[in-house]
Amino acid sequence: MVVNRGIGRVSMFLLVVVVLGFFFASYNMIAMVIHHRRKGTDKGLHTVAGGRSSKFIDAITEMPDSLKKHDGAKALFHVALTATDAPYSQWQCRIMYYWYKKMKDGPGSEMGGFTRVLHSGSKDDLMDEIPTFVVDPLPPGQDRGYVVLNRPWAFVQWLQKATIEEDYIMMAEPDHIFVNPLPNLARGEYPAAFPFFYIKPNENEKLIRKFYPEEKGPITDIDPIGNSPVIIKKSQLEKIAPAWMNISLRMKEDDETDKAFGWVLEMYAYAVASGLNGVTHILRKDFMIQPPWDLEIGKKFIIHYTYGCDYNMKGELTYGKIGEWRFDKRSYLRGPPPKNLSLPPPGVPESVVTLVKMVNEATANIADWEKDK
Repeated sequence: MVVNRGIGRVSMFLLVVVVLGFFFASYNMIAMVIHHRRKGTDKGLHTVAGGRSSKFIDAITEMPDSLKKHDGAKALFHVALTATDAPYSQWQCRIMYYWYKKMKDGPGSEMGGFTRVLHSGSKDDLMDEIPTFVVDPLPPGQDRGYVVLNRPWAFVQWLQKATIEEDYIMMAEPDHIFVNPLPNLARGEYPAAFPFFYIKPNENEKLIRKFYPEEKGPITDIDPIGNSPVIIKKSQLEKIAPAWMNISLRMKEDDETDKAFGWVLEMYAYAVASGLNGVTHILRKDFMIQPPWDLEIGKKFIIHYTYGCDYNMKGELTYGKIGEWRFDKRSYLRGPPPKNLSLPPPGVPESVVTLVKMVNEATANIADWEKDK
């Protein structure tokens, strides 16, 4: 591939486009969450895996009984996340890596090495702070403004070129914070994944059949997941990743699919690629929480702060409207958040309070935190 590695300044027009894109993506996602809750499904998330309907009665669902117990031997996994050299990505990676180091040697942890797979094509100023492997981005224009398409291509290159000692890989994202030490949730040939209520293969069968023909099996073989968080055998991911990349590109080129799946297109592509390779995931509801919708930490392992958290001073969520108190990562597109963010008002759920406290701890202890401001 021929890649343009020149790095230019982001124009004001491009910045406005990015901000608007984040706004509409966030608005649509919040609308889906509100609709989902109004239907009452937050009382017990339903999904389909392995051809059977199931309700999340406990954290582990659709796992063969013989695999529910760990054999006691440690099975380390390598934590990998894809990232760009943009300030918005960098500050999230720094916080993520801080908490990885804090939790790595905790009780029950099976966290191994760590790699930030940087798909900007050249080194950046975090190379000495975070273990990083540089790969090429897609050729200019091929992502069609959807930067996430670089994720599967980045994993393909990393898996081909890097030396990875662990037999398992955890695919993570910059906006993940480890809130508890993480064991290996995979069991042999069954990877572990978080189920997303808005990934609905059954309701999109017509579109998915363009990429997963009927002879491959029932649509219920497609898990309701994305690629992250996932803990999977390296050998399995090496087979899935090229299909994941190609299906992502094909879906983006198909106008009907692109319009229907939007910002979660690459998630559907991973689920389809897994199905094509005969891989079924254990669905772990306890893998992560997503404030403000998930209220308590409990024994969960990751906080995913993809949604804005907006509250009035009574501690009431304002549902997509800018609150008197707020924390939203998109407020910091051009540089890191300041140290010592104000804590939420009384009445705000534990998940949001813990998120802000963990961000504050990280920013207080990471050297030269505000160097890019």
